Amino acid sequence: MDGRIFQQATTALLVVCCWVTSSVSAQELALLEQLQQQVNNQEAELATLWQILEGRESAVEEQRNSSTTASEIGLVTDGRAGDDDGIRVEDTLAAFHKQLDGTVRPGTSASQMKVVGRVHVDYWGFPGSTAGINAIETGDSTITPQDRVGFRRIRFGVRGNVDPNMEYRVEMEFAGGNNSEFRDAWLGFHDMSFLQTVLIGNQKRPYGLAHLNSSRFSLFIERAFVIESFNQDARRLGIASYGISDDLEWNWRYGVYNQRLIQDEGQYINDHLQAEIAGRLANTYLWEDDGRDHAHWAINGTIAHPDGSAPNDGLRDNEARFRHRPEARSVNRWLDTGRIDGADWYSVLGFESLMNFGPLQLCGEYQSLWLDRDAGFGDNVHLMGGYAYAAYFLTDDHMVWSRRTGTLGRMTPRENFFLAPDGEAGGWGAWQVVLRWSYADFSDQDVLGGVGEALTVGFNWYWNSNARMQFNYIDGRVAERSVNDSNGLTFTGGDYQIVGARFMIDF
Repeated sequence: MDGRIFQQATTALLVVCCWVTSSVSAQELALLEQLQQQVNNQEAELATLWQILEGRESAVEEQRNSSTTASEIGLVTDGRAGDDDGIRVEDTLAAFHKQLDGTVRPGTSASQMKVVGRVHVDYWGFPGSTAGINAIETGDSTITPQDRVGFRRIRFGVRGNVDPNMEYRVEMEFAGGNNSEFRDAWLGFHDMSFLQTVLIGNQKRPYGLAHLNSSRFSLFIERAFVIESFNQDARRLGIASYGISDDLEWNWRYGVYNQRLIQDEGQYINDHLQAEIAGRLANTYLWEDDGRDHAHWAINGTIAHPDGSAPNDGLRDNEARFRHRPEARSVNRWLDTGRIDGADWYSVLGFESLMNFGPLQLCGEYQSLWLDRDAGFGDNVHLMGGYAYAAYFLTDDHMVWSRRTGTLGRMTPRENFFLAPDGEAGGWGAWQVVLRWSYADFSDQDVLGGVGEALTVGFNWYWNSNARMQFNYIDGRVAERSVNDSNGLTFTGGDYQIVGARFMIDF
């Protein structure tokens, strides 16, 4: 409430009280004067607090306009324009917050903190599979893949800034039961001249739009064959720079990474560093009607130096291995090159494109990998794959695009699902149908990782901007994947049908 309004209201109240009680005693008049003095003191304190807060907001706004942080480029925010970027509570109000039970606060006055998390609950069923698929999944051609239900992701973490120009993020994954792992775990600097923002730690490698898109916003339950195979779980330990142009049309990221997936190990041990250089350059070339119509293209890739002669003892492994499940959750990888002996260098080059016109979105990616082997280990290898999808809203909604990151943003339905008072339906949320074709060829020379192809039909029901459910039906096949089962039979692939559902929320 504004201080002037507060003062006028209390003064009027006192006048009325005095008029009604014109015959009050001297003791009662003294009490009224004491109350008036207390009101005046409280009004002065309130006015002072408003002045401090207004000055602080102006300073924060100036800082936002003059600097680029990881929050601005989408590493901390969720992609919505105007999202809260974790401004710390003013020191002048710290005493008030300390009196509130259950308040989450940063450890020092120089730091800011925001709690984040997500929960994804999945169901997967396998209504149809041939003997070859059974052998790949269970090791026995007579035993079909088993249905499953459980948690795909349970993540909880914190993020924020540390004065004057540092930031951090730590996010843990608990879906593995007793085996917890970390995901994003980094510290960083912003306002670093031409480098803009620099992050050090576990972060996403920058090749592949589908992997840079958060799982909170992905249109399909699982990512396509080639995306997950070339960039399994995406995050690696590295040092990377993130930048964006002043007009928001261009954004880029590049860095040096270790190839080992250490999220369940915490460290990498080997004299061979198995390092790589990776980067991505993206452009939003169409932005109209406040983003309802937008279009994007990007090029991405890496040059990597794996250890093709590693002992493969579980700790010092050759990281030149490319594999993926059937775009669903299964026990085994249905496409798998194994560790490619003699792998010396490999490079990946990828292209991506996306167009959105109101309720319709079209997107596609293609990635190609060339691997060189040391003499005596076999011929060089070429692997490739891609996908294309179409998505359409049945309601008056559209997908959101983040120009700062060149990725999907948070979609807010035009109306939420069941939020009206008195138990009445406040709306049906947003409904979207999706269709994806995916292909990957991981068999070349003596490397027989298999050829996969799948068609996915899906439905997304957005309950609100933070929660939704997804349904996918997958019809696919695997070929050129030699596998022996427990009965001594050999198969080269097969056909399958899969159904999946996900219930998800993030905060």
